[in-house]
Amino acid sequence: MLRRLHPVQPASFAFTPANLEWAKGQISKYPEGRQASAIIPLLWRAQEQEGWLTRPAIEYVADMLGMAYIRALEVATFYFMFQLAPVGSVAHVQICGTTSCMICGAEELIAVCKELIAPAPHTLSKDGKFSWEEVECMGACANAPMAQIGKDYYEDLTPAKLRDLIARFSKGEVPVPGPQNGRYAAEPLSGLTSLKDFESGKKQYNASAQLAVDIGDTVKRIDGTEVPILTPWLGKPAKSAAKTAAKVAVTAAAAAVAVAATDAAVKAVRKTTKTSEAKAESEAPVKKPRAPRAKKDTE
Repeated sequence: MLRRLHPVQPASFAFTPANLEWAKGQISKYPEGRQASAIIPLLWRAQEQEGWLTRPAIEYVADMLGMAYIRALEVATFYFMFQLAPVGSVAHVQICGTTSCMICGAEELIAVCKELIAPAPHTLSKDGKFSWEEVECMGACANAPMAQIGKDYYEDLTPAKLRDLIARFSKGEVPVPGPQNGRYAAEPLSGLTSLKDFESGKKQYNASAQLAVDIGDTVKRIDGTEVPILTPWLGKPAKSAAKTAAKVAVTAAAAAVAVAATDAAVKAVRKTTKTSEAKAESEAPVKKPRAPRAKKDTE
């Protein structure tokens, strides 16, 4: 599928101060000359900040990483997780349409999106609040059918439940993600049939839904202040060059000894094999040549 940048683009892009600090932290994970390895997380954060990935954002990230614009464009247009067109100001709805969800009613959910949002995917609703698309499997097959709305999964959906979710989002509410039929996670609807000891002490929602509720970032545009910016790798003391060189030398010496020992062992085995073969040949009985067969007198 050919993916192009949207024809209408904003004039510029810049990370918020907190997102810029986060981006620099991500770049610091990689050694000098390898900063381009941070391209995907930085593009993703740009999309989280703006809702979709604009050309100015792609070029901004490319400049940060010292990359040619075409290299960053190749990444942005290759991965379908990057939205290259404007999305709804409230939420972008992604309906899983793969086997399990399709069997369980994904087509009915898509019909709801066509009715309430827009007839075609990647199109803004009339009020600009919503957009939608059909996507491939998102790994929640036990909770089919499902949709990702913003950053979180809404599972065990029906057309009526999806209608209700869209209505609540439109009013400014953020419904709790996760199963929408009363399940805690992906266990049978009737409850656990095994591992029942784990029922005690659990939080109100499953781990993913609980995190979404605690952080409150389901449909939020990310500005970098939602959670602490952690770069633990920067706090580790750098090893001295002498210590590193000594370690390398010891490793090289050990490798040389190992190679020498292996060569000696191989030579010993070859010598033993040759000696055994020669002894076997000397002890083998000498076969006497077969006497020529006498010719019959045909006269």
